[in-house]
Amino acid sequence: MKRKEKGKTILIVDDALTVRMFHRQILEGGGYLVEEASNGFEALEKAIQSSFDLYIVDINMPLLDGYGFVQKLRQNDLPQVPVIMVSTEADAKDRDMAFESGANFYMVKPVKPEYLLKVVHILLGEVIA
Repeated sequence: MKRKEKGKTILIVDDALTVRMFHRQILEGGGYLVEEASNGFEALEKAIQSSFDLYIVDINMPLLDGYGFVQKLRQNDLPQVPVIMVSTEADAKDRDMAFESGANFYMVKPVKPEYLLKVVHILLGEVIA
């Protein structure tokens, strides 16, 4: 089935509790450790204090949106790990802005659990059989 390293940690950054819970359920079901942040400022603090293997980031959040968070993440002297931007925004301009900010992948909500896990595996360089 799946062969991957144990204990990879993903930070979910979304202001909607229900979305964070949905993504957490998918990722923990895939064997990942998960932490959460409800906005970009909280996520940046967590990124500075801990190391993560991947970030899943919403765009529209209070205080610091997803674009701003990813830009600050990329500008800081932090491990440069993959970022998946997940949003209800489906326009090409939103995708372009996500990639310009430093995201590695863009998905439109609601995500399909199998697809999210497949993208996570790929971005983490994990072998899927």
